Amino acid sequence: MECEFPTVNSNSEEIKTIFNNTKTIAVLGLSPDESKDSNKVAKYLKEAGFKIVPVYPKEEEILGEKVYRSLAEIPFPVDMVDIFRKPEALDPIADACIARGDIKYFWAQKGIVNNAAAEKAEKAGMKVVQNHCSMVEHRHLFG
Repeated sequence: MECEFPTVNSNSEEIKTIFNNTKTIAVLGLSPDESKDSNKVAKYLKEAGFKIVPVYPKEEEILGEKVYRSLAEIPFPVDMVDIFRKPEALDPIADACIARGDIKYFWAQKGIVNNAAAEKAEKAGMKVVQNHCSMVEHRHLFG
């Protein structure tokens, strides 16, 4: 199996700027299961001071936050999407981010690469990070 590498991706300086300019993160695919990476990462980011907005098809509350079914349902500004979904899901997610118009940062977690979606997001003015864990990067840059 061939591994697809990101053609569009931010570097460490851009990632630092992303975190410094982010207050609200919509976590797409945030599982209520505490053993899942999405839950561990979101919990870390919340404890690091970010407002976490779970986007998940079930549940009413995850990590003490109201769950929304889609990005379109979130009634307040969102700075970043942190995506825990399959690479194929990134195209419609990029479209949803573009439709909202307020999302500045499009972050696909470790192992998730979709260059077409990333290019679409970047052309719409978003900074893009693919195949990186937001928790690992934040810990690395901010200790």
